[in-house]
Amino acid sequence: MRQLARADRPLHDLATRLLTVAERGLPRMLLPDGTGFVFTRAGRPTGEGAGDGAGDGTGDSSWTLEQRGTSIRYAAITVLGTRFLPTDRQRAVLGGRTAEEFTGLLIERLPGVRNLGDAALVAWAAAETGHPKLSDALDRVTALDPPGRPQYTVEAAWVLSALAAARGTLDVEDRLAAARDRLLRARIDGGPLFPHATGPGLNPWYRAHIGCFADQTYPLQALARAHATGHDPEALAAADACATRICALQGDGGQWWWHYDARRGTVVEGYPVYSVHQHAMAPTALLDLAEAGGTDFAEPIRRGLRWMTEVPELARAGVSEPMILDDLGVTWRKVHRGDPRKAVRAARGLTTRVLPGLRLGPLDAVFRPTAVDRECRPYEFGWMLHAWLGGIHDTDGEANGR
Repeated sequence: MRQLARADRPLHDLATRLLTVAERGLPRMLLPDGTGFVFTRAGRPTGEGAGDGAGDGTGDSSWTLEQRGTSIRYAAITVLGTRFLPTDRQRAVLGGRTAEEFTGLLIERLPGVRNLGDAALVAWAAAETGHPKLSDALDRVTALDPPGRPQYTVEAAWVLSALAAARGTLDVEDRLAAARDRLLRARIDGGPLFPHATGPGLNPWYRAHIGCFADQTYPLQALARAHATGHDPEALAAADACATRICALQGDGGQWWWHYDARRGTVVEGYPVYSVHQHAMAPTALLDLAEAGGTDFAEPIRRGLRWMTEVPELARAGVSEPMILDDLGVTWRKVHRGDPRKAVRAARGLTTRVLPGLRLGPLDAVFRPTAVDRECRPYEFGWMLHAWLGGIHDTDGEANGR
């Protein structure tokens, strides 16, 4: 358990509870042949059909969980977190395989991978697990990432994180410098926040200024890791500035908001609030930043994690539904407005492009954030394990038993 949680008993207890849920839930998300993970487990009231949570002794008969889809991306993120478990518990999560062995399965699939983010995550997992085919994995990343082509910010950040993890094994300095510079240039007029893409052409003009929460956490994590593995004060300063801004914008209830105006450093639309942001993505990015020598944002991490058990949006509406279902091994995915076709987000994205700062307050009254998305995806638990058991310089999973 990372130092922050060890030093704070309530935080430690909640983090430990969530980690137990993750280890309980991940094996249920494994594909039947044990070679990958589903895209999601979706909950619905028991009695509407059969599923993996119906009548299986989970202790919560209110919900049935259905497995849907597959995702190599989510499998790679699961490996990145699972590698911090002792070997026997890695095997329990990964169908009898260690994190390195499971990474080998993902590398075998890389020739058919067409998405840069998927390939970058597999390469990152290969670097962190010490897989002997790391070079092959990075070659696939290079093939999918031609010089000068704009990329989505999240995927560009994963490329940098993969290269930072690999730099102690392979000579990746030229590629790393290019990946690092691309992220730094993506900021609009040098502001602290990141838009959704590193250059024009991937998003419609009226959303070019918008960046989501993931567009902030993954770059700040990648830049912090680039500094930690190679002394890059400029990268660390950019990571710190981004973290400082999103923490300043954090909600009173610990909420990590969803969409930002990267030009002005403001919130465009707060909802949905995602569980994975609260218990995993914000903690893993901010803890990595502190470990790299950046600012310690311990209190925003605490506030964000507490949201998991003290959800003000539901409390104000008189809704008592929990976000953590221990016996089922899930955390429900998000609290959202339930607006059709994400109308609030679309309206605010367009209006802030034309009239920065316009809030469209009546939308808040019409579409209140009281709906719960009853899904759970494996990457949420992968990043959770990474956040609370991991560390930039800690690669020995056996040392992380709770």
